[in-house]
Amino acid sequence: MSTLLTVLAVAGPLAAGWSVHTVWLRRSLRSARRDPLTGLRTRDGFTRRATALLKDPRAVVVLADIDRFKQINDTHGHAAGDALLKATADRLAHYVGRSGVAGRLGGDEFAAVVIDIHGTIGDLLAVLHGVLARPADGLDPAVRTTVSLGWVRAADHPGDDLSGLLRRADEAMYTAKQARAGVRRAGLGRLLATWSGRRAGRRGTGVAA
Repeated sequence: MSTLLTVLAVAGPLAAGWSVHTVWLRRSLRSARRDPLTGLRTRDGFTRRATALLKDPRAVVVLADIDRFKQINDTHGHAAGDALLKATADRLAHYVGRSGVAGRLGGDEFAAVVIDIHGTIGDLLAVLHGVLARPADGLDPAVRTTVSLGWVRAADHPGDDLSGLLRRADEAMYTAKQARAGVRRAGLGRLLATWSGRRAGRRGTGVAA
């Protein structure tokens, strides 16, 4: 009996220590998958969740990019730019809700995957575009911009993985930005010519699915 008590006395603290370590690892992993500024998922966290959502044939991939972001940073300072990023992220996350996922791919570029339950994604994204254009709370009203959105239905391109769908959404977003159209759906035809899987002159943000 004394031997058993001794073993339990030694094993108890070890088990407790391992439990604490496991909790710490889980929290660290969650933190690593969250962008510290916006609270959205980082590339890795977004990819994992988005890939799972794409199994639903109603899934839609959206890419969002803040217009004239560098100009705002240069004119009003990085604090204003950060506030704008945070406001954009909060509004996008609210729109996506718990049934979808939103992430910050880098810089002023955001991505989302949503489930188009009622087939009204075009109308909903038009509303979202207006919401994202509102001035951020607490900022000078002069610090305002718009956000260009590109989107694609996963069901239209069954052979594409997440990376391919993001490229299509990116092409549509760039077209919307150039035309100042706000929102643009990716065409069903051939992708525009790209460099390294991205349109020419665009920073690399490919996502491995």
